[in-house]
Amino acid sequence: MSDPRWEEVDAYLESVLLAPDPVLDATLADARAAGLPAIDVAPTQGALLQLLASAVRAEAILEVGTLGGYSTIWLARSLPPGGRLVSLEIDPHHAEVARANLARAGLDDRVEVRVGPARAGLGALVDAGEGPFDLAFIDADKPGNPDYFAEALRLVRPGGLIVVDNVVRGGAVAGAGSDDPGVVGSRRVLEAMGSEPRVLATALQTVGAKGYDGLAVALVR
Repeated sequence: MSDPRWEEVDAYLESVLLAPDPVLDATLADARAAGLPAIDVAPTQGALLQLLASAVRAEAILEVGTLGGYSTIWLARSLPPGGRLVSLEIDPHHAEVARANLARAGLDDRVEVRVGPARAGLGALVDAGEGPFDLAFIDADKPGNPDYFAEALRLVRPGGLIVVDNVVRGGAVAGAGSDDPGVVGSRRVLEAMGSEPRVLATALQTVGAKGYDGLAVALVR
């Protein structure tokens, strides 16, 4: 689902709000050249992630789903000296591309890309006591979102944020009878967030160059 106006507005917003960024442009170009899918966040969404991380004065960030490192760069740029970001990626090729992009961005000293299934990676973080994190960004396989949210809730400090991307699924999330795994996972994570007394949560529908979708944000009480 798309509309030419959405792309026009995105282009306008980027032109007035975001400075040209050759590093981010090269990150996207290299990801496409390496065969990675074009499912990175939009530039305005990346800027929102950076803004949210800055607003909570994040010194430790957790990302679930690295892809080519585009959203990782946006988030890592919010970190102060000595800050760190742990990003979990299941695909070794994606991780390799991301690490090269992070090195070019000058952020490889504060970002660690860990390869393996996210559930195992999150469990390892909990077991090792590597938290607390100030912000978690979840943008991986959608059926896993309920589990990723539950684990993130164990890792993010009170006052921190958990952001879950792609929860609207082109509007399909409203369909209670859907058997699409991505829709089912999105409904389950939204219901978990809505019934969880330890968070204050909302979700927004979004349109733009990336189409029709949305994200959920939870503040850990």
